[in-house]
Amino acid sequence: MALAIESLTANPGLDMTMPMTDHDLNPPGVPKALDELIRSPFARLRALLSGIEPGGEVIDLGLGEPRHPMPAFIPEILARYQDDYRRYPPIAGISELRQAIADWLGRRYPGLTGKIDPDWHILPLTGSREGLFSVMFPIRQRSTKQNTPVVLIPDPFYQAYAAAAYAANATPIFLPTSRDCGFLPDLKALEAKPGLLDRTIAFYLCSPSNPQGAVASADYLEKAIRLARRHDFVLLADECYSEIYYDTPPPGALETAAQHTGRLDHVICFQSLSKRSNLPGLRSGFCAGDPDLIAAFKNFRNVACPQMPLPVQYASAKAWEDEEHVSQNRSLYRDKFADAAAIFEHDATYQTPQGGFFLWLDIRENGYSEEVAKTLFEKAGVRVLPGRYLSQRNETGPETADCYIRIALVDERNKTREALQRIAETLSS
Repeated sequence: MALAIESLTANPGLDMTMPMTDHDLNPPGVPKALDELIRSPFARLRALLSGIEPGGEVIDLGLGEPRHPMPAFIPEILARYQDDYRRYPPIAGISELRQAIADWLGRRYPGLTGKIDPDWHILPLTGSREGLFSVMFPIRQRSTKQNTPVVLIPDPFYQAYAAAAYAANATPIFLPTSRDCGFLPDLKALEAKPGLLDRTIAFYLCSPSNPQGAVASADYLEKAIRLARRHDFVLLADECYSEIYYDTPPPGALETAAQHTGRLDHVICFQSLSKRSNLPGLRSGFCAGDPDLIAAFKNFRNVACPQMPLPVQYASAKAWEDEEHVSQNRSLYRDKFADAAAIFEHDATYQTPQGGFFLWLDIRENGYSEEVAKTLFEKAGVRVLPGRYLSQRNETGPETADCYIRIALVDERNKTREALQRIAETLSS
């Protein structure tokens, strides 16, 4: 595997803003070192702020770690089944968990009611990140596209996507997601490159998107699914923020696939209890969709990936069954987004995101993202994430991620509001 990764270091990513040719798949030079491309943005932030004295009590809005209360029933269930930590769990998960997930999918997405078989369409995961990374191996193995296989990744991006492409010896293609295209990859521009799509084995799509909070409409999802089936690649729908939204529940890729064709092939969705239920430390999620790929992925995970402990599976089943804590959680975020809209009401570029719990704040009038992050920490004591750390593009300029900072509204309301007020005052001074 080390040789496969090394062979790709000369081509860590391609910019879709330029026309693609066969030569573009193996360009000379190194736009960005591999270790920097997939390095944790939080490690980079720690290095950036090291040695800087904060200008006040530190409030961390850089890490997207939910800090709302977890469901009250979780500790009791973990304690009730604590003896089961002594047993090896099944890789496919207990039937109670798979059924709870299938039932939740049917409630959340009415178009899936009765169409999800818990034995064929669902695979529990030890957190969605593990699945988003490791699913690339059975995809790569099953694909007949052996000539420079490609993985499509939105930019800004989650580093696990790029790491998966490299580890599976595929070439990541980074798709710009600017304000002009609704902060989602431009499918029309992509459709105009059939040569690229014919080499594609997977397309990561996050909705609501991290960091911008953009939601892919059902029409957008239908077009993406149609491209996946026409060009024989897998749409990997990262929907981990789907239960945090301001007004309207985001549509899902599986429901869209089922409603338009009655089939789930070429589509896998990923979900997690980390954001929905404030349980990032539980490491519990699932993937669902294409039954053939789910079967291959289960076989792969059975020898290469961790099982979810049995007490965690029982607790997870209960979490998927309960919606009251999810509604309460969503209400807390809605209040904080209302606070943010009031604080930044005079900023013409400010937009309340459709989903997720991040603000993607345009700071180009104050400089670029690393500079602004340092200033906010030094003058206001607020830690935010430079947009540059979520992108593969090095250059500065309009509509690059370097014009933005990511602000995670994960703390309790009063502390979050204070941090946002400090940010607004510092940027306007």
